[in-house]
Amino acid sequence: MKIQAQSISFSTGEKRIVDSISLDLKNNEFVGIIGPNGSGKSTFLKCLYRVLKPQSGTVLIDNLPLEKLSYKESARKTAVVAQQNDSAFDFKVLDMVLMGRAPFKALMESYTDTDIALATHNLEIVGMKTFANENFSVLSGGEQQRVILARALTQTPQCLLLDEQTNHLDIKYQLQLLDIVKGQSCTVCAVLHDLNLACKYCDKIAVIKDGKLFTYGTPKEVITEKFIKEVYEVDSKIVDFNGRLVVIYN
Repeated sequence: MKIQAQSISFSTGEKRIVDSISLDLKNNEFVGIIGPNGSGKSTFLKCLYRVLKPQSGTVLIDNLPLEKLSYKESARKTAVVAQQNDSAFDFKVLDMVLMGRAPFKALMESYTDTDIALATHNLEIVGMKTFANENFSVLSGGEQQRVILARALTQTPQCLLLDEQTNHLDIKYQLQLLDIVKGQSCTVCAVLHDLNLACKYCDKIAVIKDGKLFTYGTPKEVITEKFIKEVYEVDSKIVDFNGRLVVIYN
């Protein structure tokens, strides 16, 4: 599935948070969005998954305007792993994951054995199968993130949108989560803070600075010592390690 963001802008009051950003995500690409804190990364991503409505611009999903799709239709195509996972109710972990099947269900339709098997399988993939009958609210932030990823996979999405999804994870689970995501046959757009993770997993990197698209390209095109100094205001050294860039900060 491909996603096209065309001149997306979003403001809060008088402040322009996202300023006319255009970005094309091709089928099965892994695109990372990076940039300084407060640059508009998450706000832009929220416009892609309909938490926020852009003041101007259009999002196209396979050439169809997003606003022309029902929320159920768009949820059948895209799944979200967001940074905040608060729930007003205390659900069991398996029930949280089964919610990923909701876009495919009629009102009050029950989950099938196939749905339960899929949800259980995805819990196993993220290493949370033994927590299936635990309450979601008692899990750590990192454990909750892994459950939400399992829920997203249970939607069988054509596109995964990940909003700072590795923030609460130990490095082991950061790598595990991104390995799982990279192994999916779908388009991925992920907000990332760690430049080395971006270099390791992303086919393309979009840099947002001050609400604008600063640059876009492959890791080797984007991640340079000059770029890091200009955008992050730190000195660095870039090393090519077996064909993959590694950023070392001075």
